[in-house]
Amino acid sequence: MSQTDSFIEEVTEEVRRDRLFLLLKRYGWIGVLLVLLIVGGAAWREYSRAQEQAEAEALGDSMLAALETEEPEARIAALGEVAPGSAGGTALLALLTAAEQASAEQEAAAAETLAAIAANGEVPQIYRDIAAFRMLLLQSDSREASERRTSFEALARAGSPLRLLAEEQIALIEVETGDTEAAIARFQSILADAEVTAGLRQRVSQVIVALGGELDAA
Repeated sequence: MSQTDSFIEEVTEEVRRDRLFLLLKRYGWIGVLLVLLIVGGAAWREYSRAQEQAEAEALGDSMLAALETEEPEARIAALGEVAPGSAGGTALLALLTAAEQASAEQEAAAAETLAAIAANGEVPQIYRDIAAFRMLLLQSDSREASERRTSFEALARAGSPLRLLAEEQIALIEVETGDTEAAIARFQSILADAEVTAGLRQRVSQVIVALGGELDAA
C-alpha cells in the first residue's frame, strides 16, 4: 500500500470517527432514554408484583381473622368488613361469605351473594362458574329441574374446569325426573372421560351400581 493510500485511509477513518462522535453527541440522549425506560419498566413490574403479593397476603390474613369467630353470624359480619381490593379478591370473599351463609342456614342470602358474582363481568370466568355452580346446588329444591338442567348444561361446555361436575349434576337431574337409562349412560360417559378424578369416579360408580347399571370391567 502506498503512503498516499495509507494517508487517505487514515483521513477517512478520522472522518468516520468524527461523524460518530457527532451522532452520539446529537442523538446519544435517545439511547440513554431507552436504557432508563427499560430499567424503569423492569423496576415498576417488580414493584407492582410485590404490591399485588402484599395485597393478596393482607386479604388472606383478613379473611382468616374473620373466620376465627365462633358464631356463623359473627363470621359473616366480619367478612363483610373485609376490603377485597381486586376483582379476584371480591370473588373469593363472596364465595367464602356464601359458604358461611349456607352454613348458617341463610340459603336465600347465600344464593343472592353467589348470583352477584356469577353476573359480574369483571370477575374472572372461573370464579363466575364456581359461583353459578354453587348457586344451582343451593337452589335444587326451589328451581324446576328443567331450569337447573339448562344452567348446568351451560357449565358443561368444552374446556370448562367444572364440565364433569356439571355433567354429574345433569345425570342426577335425569334420575330425579325418572330418565334412569339416560342417567346411567351419562354416568358411564363420565367414567370413560380422561379427565375424571378419583373422587368423581368413585361417586359415579356407586350411583351406577345403585341404579342397576353395569360398570366397565376396565
